[in-house]
Amino acid sequence: MKLRNFVVLMLFSSIGEFAFAQGFVQTQASPSGKIVLHFQLSAQGIPSYRIDFLGKPIIAPSKLGLFLESGQLNQGFKLIQNSSTTFDESWQPVWGEVASIRNHYNELKVKLENTTGQVEITFRVFDDGIGFRYGLLGKAGQTGELSVMEEQSEFAMTGDHTAWWQPGDWDSNEHTYTTSPISKIDGRVYLKETSISTQFIPDYRACQTPIAMRTTTGVHLAIHEAALVNFPAMQLNVNPATRTFTAFLVPGAALWRKAIVPVGFQTPWRVVLISPDAPGLLASKLILNLNEPCKIADVSWIKPTKYVGIWWEMHLGKSTWDYGGTQTGQSAQGSTGHGRHGATTANTQKYIDFAAEHGFNGVLVEGWNTGWEDWFGKWKEDVFDFQTPYPDYDLKGLAKYSLERGAPIIVHHETSGSATGYEKHIDKAFDLMQSLDLHAIKSGYVGRIIPKGEWHDGQWMINHYNRVLEKAAAKKIMVDAHEPVRPTGLHRTYPNFLASEATRGNEFNAWSVGNPPEHETILPFTRGLGGPIDYTPGVFNIKFSEYKPSPNEYQVHTTLAKQLALYVTLYSPLQMAADLPEHYQKHLDAFQFIKDVAVDWDDTRILAAAIGDFIVTARKAKGSPNWFLGAITDELARAQSVKLSFLPAGKTFVATIYEDAPDAHWKNNPTAYRIRKVEVNSTSVLTLKLAAGGGAAVSLLPKE
Repeated sequence: MKLRNFVVLMLFSSIGEFAFAQGFVQTQASPSGKIVLHFQLSAQGIPSYRIDFLGKPIIAPSKLGLFLESGQLNQGFKLIQNSSTTFDESWQPVWGEVASIRNHYNELKVKLENTTGQVEITFRVFDDGIGFRYGLLGKAGQTGELSVMEEQSEFAMTGDHTAWWQPGDWDSNEHTYTTSPISKIDGRVYLKETSISTQFIPDYRACQTPIAMRTTTGVHLAIHEAALVNFPAMQLNVNPATRTFTAFLVPGAALWRKAIVPVGFQTPWRVVLISPDAPGLLASKLILNLNEPCKIADVSWIKPTKYVGIWWEMHLGKSTWDYGGTQTGQSAQGSTGHGRHGATTANTQKYIDFAAEHGFNGVLVEGWNTGWEDWFGKWKEDVFDFQTPYPDYDLKGLAKYSLERGAPIIVHHETSGSATGYEKHIDKAFDLMQSLDLHAIKSGYVGRIIPKGEWHDGQWMINHYNRVLEKAAAKKIMVDAHEPVRPTGLHRTYPNFLASEATRGNEFNAWSVGNPPEHETILPFTRGLGGPIDYTPGVFNIKFSEYKPSPNEYQVHTTLAKQLALYVTLYSPLQMAADLPEHYQKHLDAFQFIKDVAVDWDDTRILAAAIGDFIVTARKAKGSPNWFLGAITDELARAQSVKLSFLPAGKTFVATIYEDAPDAHWKNNPTAYRIRKVEVNSTSVLTLKLAAGGGAAVSLLPKE
């Protein structure tokens, strides 16, 4: 159900030469007036904007425009038309952090024309930021396609803010984050990165979005995009002297041409989030609101999922993805393999039984299909057909067994970067899943992209990711995408897009320098702004030295208690209990929190946060009185006092607190934890002591 209020406030059309000669200025305030957008068209016909927040400039004058192959759309404009409207609705997401979302903004549209053609710039001004996009209208009567060469949208900062950023990599978003002033953004700090299989950073003065910032007065900003469809991903080039970011579109195989779009095309939204504090960034639903409503009529089959799977054991080296000793699927059928294959029938049954016993409703199986011996490090199109299982994997029998046990298999589709190869087989692969009554995939894009010359974040691949979502929706299949572009809120339009990786996930701790303790305190304010993260938390065997040749060289850079807290602080309707079943058997008391915690929510409260330092989040389970709370910190130990005023007044709850032991430490003593229970109500205050790299998880259940 949606509640709408759409009112035309003013309309000015056919603006004459006098207005153009003098320049043109139009303001548009947000509904409460907190944010004011100023659009200006100079006497030279150059469009720009600036933003005020609480009466003070927060974005300095910034130019607008694009470059087409047919000419420039950034100067020499005349104003043809402008209009202002207001819009107010409430809508209910299929799943999410809250049960209802308000979409309330004031909109300004300006239509401009120069010798190249017409462009319509639309601004939507919310109380927590703005979005703007370009409508490429072409010349009068023009049809066909337009070639976009580059975008000029600027974001001029009013100071040398502290920024949390990743480099402008066209092929990977799996880097750690750097904290620095804007003027010190320099991708050369990533020259020593060796753990990412595919990366390309051509400009050290560029960064990816989302990027988060904090001013000296504590105002927080983030720049990203929304509704990325049929267009390249936007990166930002940085001018350190002026602290100005300028949009840069990731190219395709033709490096000089960034996109080909039809006349009338609307670009993705360019987004600036603005908040007086860090929690406000996480509470914003602006990016979701800039996406189109749900396009799937029947959403009954879309289910938030808590899952286990055959995955982490391969990263540890206990087993392998490949069957072994073969080069093709055909020869695999006559081979006995090397004996270390992970996705066997017996091993899969073990995971299905474990999931069923503990109430999980999904089992991921990686390495089930032929082709793994012949893909890594190779740039070839035909590696996997996504239909042929290894000889030791009973695909049909296991699918049936998983459904009987209430823990359906999540089918792994690793493309090896060959998007054309995937599209060749995807219809038959999805038909196979339908015949098995399986409704979820985890896709992967490890490796250099095919078609050759394309990048993970260029227009061709953006369209590929979206084609997969649309095909999956038609076949009633949910998608968890790994190694894709950063999400931009498309899960509103396609709620079968449950989650994606698109970041440096937990697996990097298994075989690289790992993720620093601050990593998870930055992710929600950067990558997490665009959509849910399949981060794969829940590792209990933190050191895993029994699986590695060099003890203590690798480990997860958190405490066990922090791994529990991540189920609350890192939002996703798709959450994995990533560790091996035998490791959970040793800590069943702590494992209880993973069993209890929800994955779909009616309410979310960001109780305290400082980017890169700590986060405290509380969430109310969907259709339930139960609340869950997570608190995490960086490499510094700290105490957090948490007011429970979000609980209903007059009700008593039992708080089960899973916390770091007094001597816990992410490196020296990561598995030391304790569990305590206390009765609380809405006036109670919990004091949570977080170890270095630690955290605390709390379940709050009504007292019976």
